[in-house]
Amino acid sequence: MEGSKDVLTRIFWPLNFPRKEQPGVLVGWRNSETDIFVVAILNGVNSTRIDNELRTGSLFRKSRHSVERIFDLCGQSGLHVLGEVNSTPGPTFQPNWIHAFTHKSSRYPQIFCPSESGVTLQVILFEEPNPYKMEYHSLTPISLALEDKAGNDGDDAEEIKEREKRALLVEKLKLHSVRKNVPTEKERSLQQIIHQINCSHETKELLRINVELLNSRRYRRALSVSERVVETATSAWRSTLYMCVETIKFLWPFVKNTFVAIILFWRSLAHLILKVLEWRMKPDLAALKDISATAQQFDIRLQQFCYWPLQYITVRQRNDDWGGATNSHSDYIRFYNSLWLVANDIIIGIALGSYIIENAGVVAQNIDYYLKTYTIEGMGRTIEWLLIDPGGLKLNEELDKFLGDLFGWVLNYWAEITAQISPYLPQIIYAIGISSFAGASMPIALFSDLLSILTLHIYSFYIASARIYNWQLSIIYSLFHLFRGKKINVLRKRTDSCDYELDQLLIGTILFTLLIFLLPTVLVYYCLFASARMAIIILKAFLETMLACLNHFPLFALMLRVKDSKRLPGGIKFELKDPAAVTANFRQPLGDSAPVAYIHLKSTPLPLGAMFRQYSQLGSRLKRHYVSARVMLCLFTGKAVPPIHRRNLYSMQYGMLPARRAGVLEVWNKLTR
Repeated sequence: MEGSKDVLTRIFWPLNFPRKEQPGVLVGWRNSETDIFVVAILNGVNSTRIDNELRTGSLFRKSRHSVERIFDLCGQSGLHVLGEVNSTPGPTFQPNWIHAFTHKSSRYPQIFCPSESGVTLQVILFEEPNPYKMEYHSLTPISLALEDKAGNDGDDAEEIKEREKRALLVEKLKLHSVRKNVPTEKERSLQQIIHQINCSHETKELLRINVELLNSRRYRRALSVSERVVETATSAWRSTLYMCVETIKFLWPFVKNTFVAIILFWRSLAHLILKVLEWRMKPDLAALKDISATAQQFDIRLQQFCYWPLQYITVRQRNDDWGGATNSHSDYIRFYNSLWLVANDIIIGIALGSYIIENAGVVAQNIDYYLKTYTIEGMGRTIEWLLIDPGGLKLNEELDKFLGDLFGWVLNYWAEITAQISPYLPQIIYAIGISSFAGASMPIALFSDLLSILTLHIYSFYIASARIYNWQLSIIYSLFHLFRGKKINVLRKRTDSCDYELDQLLIGTILFTLLIFLLPTVLVYYCLFASARMAIIILKAFLETMLACLNHFPLFALMLRVKDSKRLPGGIKFELKDPAAVTANFRQPLGDSAPVAYIHLKSTPLPLGAMFRQYSQLGSRLKRHYVSARVMLCLFTGKAVPPIHRRNLYSMQYGMLPARRAGVLEVWNKLTR
């Protein structure tokens, strides 16, 4: 290998190495003859002794977990001595033995590699992620949603169809690929390198502790009399403490099982309430949570309460393994993000509830005023305006008077009902204020349902006017085909030719003319109630958006990204360093050296777009549902605009919850294990 040319050797080097000029030993993984991974720099020790200690396993004592777990994850059978640091190189250059030099003025290592060696070096620098702070590197972005919810949950038919179409196009592009580059061995080993980077910190700390123990044995001496007295007193204190710990260990199973039994009791009660909220009279009918925003909010909170014990157990399991080997980072973020959101929801709810309770009368008076002004009196004034040729538009007086009297009578009847409810409105607002202590999301959901109830008359007006307008358009469309000698074949869904009698044509002409002249009168009433209905839908959408922010906003993830972005990896990138800037602070003269490239391997944080991807997905769903050609066609033809299904609206809030709730026995086994 010494005489070979164009041999590329990669050396993975930790950036946070000790900048000492003291001689030492390099310890790490030897992935191949040209792939070397430096884990630790042990200064002040001999390479031969460290090699013997590594072979006997003496440097792996005081380990909290099995070292074999790290070896299996890193794809190696053990650590090796890779070379020396700050020592004089031998007369013969050995490519598989590293000679490096460090200085406190430079954060980069100076590698000895003569130009005649035929070796090109790549020093890939990386920053050790601290697993105790839950830092780690990853080739793929971290997923904030559950694996069983990262698929098609909550997606409508159009989204699924679009996804399938995109996947089909990708497969077709693969068929047209002219050349497929086969991944090299170095590219295939990248995932293994990432595992080694994640485990490097704990491995280095384990080696450092054991090396300090080995060095301390040289200077061990006999204890003096005073030291023996102190040791005896310390031993007595430790014995007392040991007895207390053993007593706690004896009582702990009883306390733990009692606490678990209490949790399971409340969880069973929550599960029973969830069954009521999810119950349907028929499979095709809506459940209570699909109708009421309050029931939906109860469903979300109860499902979170049922899932928290399992989340806690999953997060606690990371203590049973090496920090760099665990894969519970996403569960940790989801668990604490859920707790933070609930805590903030309760804090905001207490402040909001205190204001509502103290000003229940004023709030009730304002709500009653605005509802009467805009939904009753304002609607009544608009109907009266339509009775007197609005904007110079000539309407059919008889039909106009009939529709005005009909809707006015219903409106007056509804005003009498609301007048009977108004005296109790302060008590209702006070009860909503009490519910705020369960979180600010609860009064918002209650206000949304209260808005739906108090504007029920506008919804009824909209449905009635839309149905009349749609029927009239359908009849006009059919009569138009009569003039053309056509008819609609309902069974075959097509238009066929037809010969009509003279009396049929005469009656059709009369009806067509009559309906055409009556259409503007029906249209103005339909436009009035459709506009009012759209305004209520926009207001309810605003309340639903507030609920979505309180239930699903990635608050904890944003805090982690600002505080420590290494805990939210979005992939890695390689940054080539300027050779002149790297070698500027080198102090060791090495003569004619081979070219060395210094590359910085960095962890890229999770993009904000990925964190708020579900919000953008929700926005696209709302846009596709309400601002689409189908909705415009429904508005123009008088068909009822269906509200977006709550499954699609709340899918991102349920994205943090499992698709299947665990049973009582399963939860008991996990909590008592």
